[in-house]
Amino acid sequence: MKSLKLALAGLLLSATPILAEELIMSSWLPPKHPIVVNAFEPWAEEVEAVTDGRVTVRITGKPLGSPPAHFDMARDGIADITYGLHSFTEDDRFTRARLGQFSFLGDDAVANSQAYWSIYGGQLDAAAEHEGTHLLGLFMHGPGLLHNNKLKIETVDDMQGLKIRVPGGYVGDLISALGATPLFMSSPEVYEKLSRGVIDGVAFTYEALTAFNLTDDIKYSMTVPGGIYNTTWFFVINEDKWNSISEEDRAAIDAISGEAFAERVGKAWNDADTAAQEEIGDRIDFYEASPEVVEALRTKASELEQGWADSLGDGYNGTAALAEFRKMTGVGAE
Repeated sequence: MKSLKLALAGLLLSATPILAEELIMSSWLPPKHPIVVNAFEPWAEEVEAVTDGRVTVRITGKPLGSPPAHFDMARDGIADITYGLHSFTEDDRFTRARLGQFSFLGDDAVANSQAYWSIYGGQLDAAAEHEGTHLLGLFMHGPGLLHNNKLKIETVDDMQGLKIRVPGGYVGDLISALGATPLFMSSPEVYEKLSRGVIDGVAFTYEALTAFNLTDDIKYSMTVPGGIYNTTWFFVINEDKWNSISEEDRAAIDAISGEAFAERVGKAWNDADTAAQEEIGDRIDFYEASPEVVEALRTKASELEQGWADSLGDGYNGTAALAEFRKMTGVGAE
């Protein structure tokens, strides 16, 4: 009788499903943002598939903290998984991350993101700048534009005094060097500040104009080949939480992250930019920067790139890294 009870208990235990490890991912972009819908959500679904349901990811409808706090939130275990812009972090812990923020880097978010993962994640040792977390992804969006509601910028003098929202980092230094006034704020803050006239313009992508409802408050959008600037993004999981997952499941998740995620999220950015341009149509005047403005951009960009490269110290060759980046994206060493 005892043997029968033990056998029945064993059958019951074997029939009981093992509870999945649920990872909480804090998301601060709007829930319908194309990157959430077409990159993060499909990745989360694939995590469950490749781990046979042993690991699941729940993406929050509302963030667990402010956008600039998201790296620290993952490192400190407030959330298991987070994403965000390196430039939102106010200190200088992500110095080498600036590799992907410069001008004239590339117009294709897939190529940009893959090059960023390869170079920053490789020879520039991104893992060391993300201590306390495990890197799930590093990526960039499509070419950054300069939008404003005051005038078509045809000379550098036209930039003087314009109040431009920036996401921090390189583009803030660039805007300042060109004579405009950079004002840092996170993406969700822009609509209110722009509609109230607190700012005259914004450094943003095409897709951000529709994602953050800015089309009625922007009149002019200036482009340059390869982008006026870019932003760099991290996608991380708390290190202790990562190590608590089985080696088999970590390998499966890594296989759909990293370079694979760079391609996924890059395509989502590209598609979002295309859809935004189609939706906006001729409601905004999109124009290429004049030769005078492009030349001024190149001069200031070169100075800022050199300053960054010089700041990295021994062991990191920023100039070589940028040259390799542009080679990978097809821009060349312009």
